[in-house]
Amino acid sequence: MAIRVVRLGSERAKGEGLRIGTVRRPPRGVPKAEFASGNWYDVWYPNLAPSVDTMKLGQTAETPAQWTAFTRKYRSEMAEPEAVRSLELLAALSHQTDFSVGCYCENEAHCHRSVLRELLRDKGAKMET
Repeated sequence: MAIRVVRLGSERAKGEGLRIGTVRRPPRGVPKAEFASGNWYDVWYPNLAPSVDTMKLGQTAETPAQWTAFTRKYRSEMAEPEAVRSLELLAALSHQTDFSVGCYCENEAHCHRSVLRELLRDKGAKMET
């Protein structure tokens, strides 16, 4: 049992389980009926996505200082009570079942999912390595 952090739209790993899209917007140009079959996600959960303004900070970050500013702002958003409850829920579920969370970004190191991985680990989630 564990959480796997994935790039949405990529091939599913064996035993990956339910795929949760922690993104602000659904994939463009993809009919809703094809989200799961196209390996995007089974459930859309934007509650753990950065806000639009924060997302823009991350997308335009070109320097380490800009990335740090994005990370700080996203972590601040994830410290809000609703987000904390979501993180705690996913962390608890990770000890009972396999599932994945993800985003579309090609490079995880320059994506909110790298921070989300840390946040889930900090809440005691069992993470796939």
